[in-house]
Amino acid sequence: MTTDTFLSSKAALDPENFKLANCIRALSIDAVEAAASGHPGAPMGLADAATVLFRKHLKFDAQTPDWPDRDRFVLSNGHASMLLYSLLHLCGYEDMTIEEIRNFRQWGSITAGHPEHGHAKGVETTTGPLGQGIATAVGMALAERRLADEFGDDLVNHNTYVIVGDGCLQEGIGQEAISLAGHLGLGKLIVLYDDNSITIDGPTSVSFSEDVPARFAACGWHVQTCDGHDGSAVDAALTAAKAATDKPSMIALKTVIGFGSPNKAGTAGVHGAALGKDEADATKKALGWTAPAFTIPDELAESWKKIGTVGQDSRKAWEGRLAAAPEDKRREFERRVSGTLPAGYEAAVSSARDSLFSEPRSAATRKASQMALEALAPALPEMIGGSADLTGSNLTRVPAVNSQFSREASGRYIGYGVREFAMAAAMNGLALHGGFLPYGGTFLVFSDYARNAIRLSALMGLRSIYVMTHDSIGLGEDGPTHQPVEHLLSLRAIPNLTVFRPADTVETLEAWDCAIRSMNAPSLLALSRQAVPQLRLERTEENLTARGAYVIRQFGEGRDITLIATGTEVALAVEAAESLAADGLAVAVVSMPSWELFDAQSDAYRADVLGTAPRIAIEAAGKLGWARYVGSEDNVIGLSGFGASAPAERLYEEFGITTEEIARKAKSLAG
Repeated sequence: MTTDTFLSSKAALDPENFKLANCIRALSIDAVEAAASGHPGAPMGLADAATVLFRKHLKFDAQTPDWPDRDRFVLSNGHASMLLYSLLHLCGYEDMTIEEIRNFRQWGSITAGHPEHGHAKGVETTTGPLGQGIATAVGMALAERRLADEFGDDLVNHNTYVIVGDGCLQEGIGQEAISLAGHLGLGKLIVLYDDNSITIDGPTSVSFSEDVPARFAACGWHVQTCDGHDGSAVDAALTAAKAATDKPSMIALKTVIGFGSPNKAGTAGVHGAALGKDEADATKKALGWTAPAFTIPDELAESWKKIGTVGQDSRKAWEGRLAAAPEDKRREFERRVSGTLPAGYEAAVSSARDSLFSEPRSAATRKASQMALEALAPALPEMIGGSADLTGSNLTRVPAVNSQFSREASGRYIGYGVREFAMAAAMNGLALHGGFLPYGGTFLVFSDYARNAIRLSALMGLRSIYVMTHDSIGLGEDGPTHQPVEHLLSLRAIPNLTVFRPADTVETLEAWDCAIRSMNAPSLLALSRQAVPQLRLERTEENLTARGAYVIRQFGEGRDITLIATGTEVALAVEAAESLAADGLAVAVVSMPSWELFDAQSDAYRADVLGTAPRIAIEAAGKLGWARYVGSEDNVIGLSGFGASAPAERLYEEFGITTEEIARKAKSLAG
C-alpha cells in the first residue's frame, strides 16, 4: 500500500476527526522545526486518539483549568510534549498562546521540552523520566477514590486519563504502578498505550517482546486493543473503558510514529529529531495541509475552541452542587482542595509539645515520629499515609490513619507493597490532585529507589512527606547493604527538598510540624532505629528545628570549640561536651536537624550559631559536604566507607564515632 493510499484509508475512517488531528500534527511539526529540537513522531502518531479523547470524553473547561472535578490528563511519555501543548492551545487555554508554541523549548517559554507542572495551565504533572507519569496518575486515581468516598460523588466524580509509550512500560516503575492500580481496582484510571513498535534504538524488538495487553490483564486490568488512527474505534474503546468501573482500563492503540511523513513514518528517525524542511513540507502535502506555519484555518480553529468549552455546562452544574451543599461540607471541601490547615491544628501541636515537656521520653526517632503522628493526624483529615511494606519498622500507621485502602473501600492508609519508586510517585499524584497531605515510609537506604520521584516532588514544589527510617549504621545487624552512608548528602543535594535528621522526640515533633506547614516543598525525615534521650527539656514556644540549627547546650563562658551534630549523634556530642567542660573548655553544642533551613537563615543568625571557635561535625554518615560548616573534612567525625554487620554500639566504637573520639579531636583543635 502506498503512503497516499494508506493516509487516504485512515482519513476515510473519521474525516472530521482526521482534519482536527492534523492541526496537532501541523503545530507539532512547526514547533519542532523552529526549535531544531524535539520529538515530533509521537504527537503525529497520537493526534487522532488524543483528538477523540478531548473532543468526546475528557471533562474539562479551558476557561477554568483548575476546576476541582475536572478529569485529569497525564502525558506520561513527556517527550511528546507538543501533543499536549498543541491541545492546550487549540482548546483555548489562555496562557498557551501561539507565541508560546513558536517558542517551544526556548528560554522563558512555558513550553519546556517535557511538560512542567506550574509552567502552563492544563499540565497536571511534570513528566520527564519515563514511567513516572503513569505512577503519578495512580496517585491521582487514589485521591479521586478517597475524596469521593469522603464528600460524595456529587462533588467528586472524575476520571484520570494517561497516555503512555513503550518506554513508560519498560521502566520498572511502570510495572509497579500497573500492579498497584490493578490490585486496588482503580476503575477511573484509563490508560491509552501508544503501541507504535519504535524506540530510540530502533524497533521495539531490539529490547521488548512481551505481550503488553496480557501483562495488564494479568495485573487485573480491563484491556482492549484498537487502531489508534480510527477515531470511531478509539471512541468506542473509551466508552467501554469508562463503563468498566471495577477495574482500571488499558487501550492498546496501534499507531504509526510520525504518521503522515512519507519517508520517516514508522522509523526511529522521527522519534527525537526535527523532520527537516523538505520532509516537513512533504508531510504536510501528504496530509493535505496547506496553511502557513503556525496557522490553523479558521474553521478548524473554531471547532477546537468549541471543544474547549464543552465542559462548561458540567463545571457550572458542579459549582451549583457545591454551593447547595451543607455549609460545613462545602467549607471543608474548599479547605481541603486549597491545602490550608484546619483550625484545630495549632492546638494539636501545642498539646503534643506540652506532653513531651511534662513527661520527657527517650525513644528512637522513628518512634518519636509515630508519637508525633498520633498527636497531629487526628487534626488533619487530609493526611493519607502508607509504607513500602515496612509499616512495622517505619511506624507510619497510627489510629487516625489506620483504615486500609483496598479494592472494596478507600482508607487513609495505603499498602504500597515493595514499590518504593511507585509509592513516591503516587504520593506526588495525591498531592497534585488536591485534598490530601501524603506521607510514605521506607528505609533511608532505599531512598535510592525512590529518588527520582523525590526529585520531581522537589521540582514541582509538592507537599509530600517522606518518612525514612533506619538512618545510619545504627540499624546494626542488617549490615552495610541496609546502612545508608551517602544518602543524606545525595538527598541534601536536591534543590527544594528539606531534609530533617532530628535528634530527639522534640525535634521530631518540630520536624513534622515544619513538614506539614511546608506548602511549596517536600520534606524528608531521616529517623533512627536506636533510642536516644530527650535532650530538649525546657519548654520553648518557638519551633527551633525551623531554624535548621541552634545551640542546644552551652558549657562555660565564650567558646573554645563548637560541636555540630545531627540526629542520634547530638546526644554523643552533648556527652563529649560535658567531658570537655570538666576539663575546663568552653563548649557549644549545635544541633543541626536541617541544612536547608539553616542555610535559609540570616547571615547574622548563622554566624551567631556557628561562632568563631574551631568546629567539629559529627554524623554517622559520609563526611562529604560538611566542610562548608567546619572548614575541612579533617574536622568531621563520620564514615569514609561502608558500614558492617554488628550491633550498633559495636559499630559506633569500631568506626570511631564515640564521645572519646569527639573529645580527643576537640582538644587537639582547641589547642
